[in-house]
This record gives sequence, C-alpha cells and structure tokens, in this order.
Amino acid sequence: MKALIFDPFSGASGDMIVASLIDIGADASRTREIMESVADVSVSIGRVNRRGIDSVHVDVISEKESPVLYPEMVDRIKSACMEPEVETSVLSIFSLLAEAESKVHNVPLDELHFHEVGQNDAIADVTGAAFAINELGCDLIYCTPITTGSGYVNTAHGKLPVPAPATLNILQNKGMIFRGGNVEGEYLTPTGAGIISYFATPVNSYPQSIPLKTGYGAGDMDPIHPNVLRSVLVDIEAALIQDHVELLETNVDDVTGEVLGNLVDELMGMGARDVTITPAIMKKGRPGHVIHVIARSRDTYRLAHRIICETGSLGVRVIPTRHRLIADRRMESVRISLNMNEFDIKVKIASDRNGSLLNIGAEFEDCRRVSLDSGIPVKDVIRIAEEAAWNKFGNRS
Repeated sequence: MKALIFDPFSGASGDMIVASLIDIGADASRTREIMESVADVSVSIGRVNRRGIDSVHVDVISEKESPVLYPEMVDRIKSACMEPEVETSVLSIFSLLAEAESKVHNVPLDELHFHEVGQNDAIADVTGAAFAINELGCDLIYCTPITTGSGYVNTAHGKLPVPAPATLNILQNKGMIFRGGNVEGEYLTPTGAGIISYFATPVNSYPQSIPLKTGYGAGDMDPIHPNVLRSVLVDIEAALIQDHVELLETNVDDVTGEVLGNLVDELMGMGARDVTITPAIMKKGRPGHVIHVIARSRDTYRLAHRIICETGSLGVRVIPTRHRLIADRRMESVRISLNMNEFDIKVKIASDRNGSLLNIGAEFEDCRRVSLDSGIPVKDVIRIAEEAAWNKFGNRS
C-alpha cells in the first residue's frame, strides 16, 4: 500500500509542498500548466541547493492585487474548470483558511477579505498541490510534527505572533502536531497549514514502512538550517489500517458502580474510541478500579477533564501517541424471518484493505428488540442474523 509522508521539519508553504511533490514524481510540466491555467501567474520550476540538500524550487509570480472577498474567491475557483476531484480539494482547503480567518478576526465569511493568503498565488499553490497529490494516487497521507517557527511576523493586521493566529486555528481544528522548533521566523504559512491539514493524518513519527522515494521542496528563506520540506513515498505492507490514538488511564478507589457506568456513557458520547474499567486492588488492600480510555489526540484534554470531574481523580496518565492496527468497518443490514414475521437487523462488518472479510457482528440492541417482539431468545436472534449476514456478504473462507 503506497503512502505519502510529509516531514515538515522546517515548516511548509504552498510552493514548498508543490515542489516536494514534483521531486517525488508528480509531473512538473502538467503541474505548472494547471497552476498557470487557474490563476494569472507565471510559474518557474528549477533546482536549488539548501545547505547541502538538492531541492526543487517553485517560484509563483503574480501581480500585486487588492484583497478579495471570500465569496469572490470561491467563484473564481469554480470558474477555473478544474477536474472535479481537484476542485473539491481546492474549495475545501480555502474553506479551512476562510473559517480560520473568520474566527480569528470575528468577521462573517461573506465579508471576509483574504490578505496574507493572497489570491492568484494562493489559488495556484493550492491547485498545484491538490493536482499533484491526486496524480500520485497515494492510499494514505501522513504528516510528522510541523515546525512552525517562533517570534513575530508582519501582517496586514500588524505584527502577530508565530504561528499566526489563523495558522494555529487550522492546526487546532485538524488536530495537527506542531512545535516551534527554536527557529526565529514564520516557517509554516496559512496556505501550507491548510493544504497539509486537509490531506494528512498527524503522526508523531514515521509509520513502519519501506521508503520508495524522497523529495525536497525548497522555501525562499535560506537560514543556517536546510529550509526544505521533505516528502517521502513509502510502501506500508499491511492489510490493516493504522489508527493513531492515545491511552488515558487513572486509578480510583472510592467511586460507585453507578457513577462508573455513567462515566462510560459520557466518555463514549464525547468521542472516546473505547472505554474499559478493570477491577483492581489498590494500596493498603483497598478495592478499586482502573479506568482505560482510547482517544484521539485532539480529544484527550476534554476526556481527561471529564474523568477528573466525574470521579474526583487527581490526575490522568496519558500514554504517548502510538498507532494501533484496526480493521476497516462498515454497517450493513440484513432481513431475517422469525415466526412468520420479518425483521431488519444492523450488522457490523470488519474487513482488511484488500476487501477480505474478517468478522461480522450483529448489533445487540437490534437483536434485543427483535427478541422481545418475536419471543425468540436473543442469543438465537444473534446467531440467525450473523449467519444471514455471512451468507449475504461473504464466506468464512
């Protein structure tokens, strides 16, 4: 399975992303052609050396423009006659940018002007990146922690901290992992944040894989470190899906079963992937429980806060982010006949990325309802529903 990994150890901008994608195989001529066709820009593509690293450099030149309203930007994109997949990505990325700017500056979307994001050059960068990613046809896209830089940056709104507020809002909304990097200056632009956040899943480190090709896209700055974006094509030899989670744990010894049962329901409703509670013997021989919660990184703080509020725990352990391997899951429905009546029951189907069926499980609440209506024991309803699902969707072989 082919995957693309963005490794922005020196940040990212729109042109750096396009350049790195060209360096790992996206067609340079076609990418330049589509960038120039959707916006009034001139694009030059060449090679430069950044602190010993040979890299592709993309230079997008456009005339200075007046700020444009977001609805006008959308109309310009829709009138550019892009491929449907590319247009969808471009519109979605600009939606991320617009929503971030709108929230930071408290301006309604229909009154929002783009300043730093630009117009022609931004449309060209975002379109070029969307086209190149679509052309590479990767099954998965990941992003390691992003270096944003530090200090301040001059903007149309004055001097702002790095990362710029809109950039930080995008990272926050998409759960991206970032760090300042102990470098002065803005190394992650809003456009770069929007493109990577839209396409990529954040990871702390490279997933287990076989590297196929590495590309470097050069930025315009030339500090004492290599100002390049590294992109890597890899082969992930796994039929299962990699899912990135954190594990929250805490010990409690004075919480009732009713409170713990309610906590499970609350945490699942707040987005926890799974919650389990294990009986344990605590210090001094006291009986207690260990609460385990599997969660996405962006949900960790909210879930930990709820655990402390509900249980009185003084702290929640967070085991560093890691990946787990999971099956692809989907919900289907089967119809069964019992006592001359027909019933629909939902079933959860687990398969690997190759389409091989791994397991089928009937939804208990549906089976319980059918059991009450039909008088058939629930264990028999489950068995009948699962057999019907195996017959309908695949064989155990």
